[in-house]
Amino acid sequence: MKAANALKRIRITAGLTLAGLLLAGCAPSSYVVLLNNDDGTTGKVLVTSSKGSTVLDKARDGTFIDAEAGKVFVATPEQIQKDFGTAMAARPQKPVSFLLYFQPGGAKLTPESQLELAGIVAEINSRAVPDISIIGHTDTAGDSDLNERLGLERARLVSGLLSSPKLTADNVTVVSHGKKNLLVPTPDNIAEARNRRVEVTVR
Repeated sequence: MKAANALKRIRITAGLTLAGLLLAGCAPSSYVVLLNNDDGTTGKVLVTSSKGSTVLDKARDGTFIDAEAGKVFVATPEQIQKDFGTAMAARPQKPVSFLLYFQPGGAKLTPESQLELAGIVAEINSRAVPDISIIGHTDTAGDSDLNERLGLERARLVSGLLSSPKLTADNVTVVSHGKKNLLVPTPDNIAEARNRRVEVTVR
């Protein structure tokens, strides 16, 4: 029996923990290991059992579920790969977001953002079953109704420029936030280039 068959993953805000089954002779014991987040940070996790509580706060710190309180070991990369490799490989890809910017007063991408389209298509194509949201935004120049329409026009333009066989009506959401949800907070009637944007998120 492979230990990986009995694994479960737990995502918490403090970090990534892996819980699994370690076969030790005839008496299997469950244990938990704390790993770094993808950005390199490490949080902490509290493991509580009938024997007390143990805090894991360093990468690769581990404890057996039935261990005495405070008893910690350091798991080797080889052990983690052996016991949790299958579970880690099965994790879904993280969402990736792209910001595309527009020239003032219309739905024309800046030349720099035009070049970003190929990278978005590549990200879409790298996923087995992608889900894409496209949100149009404006700056605060002009009234709310006009900006709502302009944001939608920008989002639809980007949707039309993304060419991939994996894009369908079922997996693409196109909406406008108009001048709500500003990237750079400004007073009304301010032309701010960073607010004239479309955000594309690929999941």
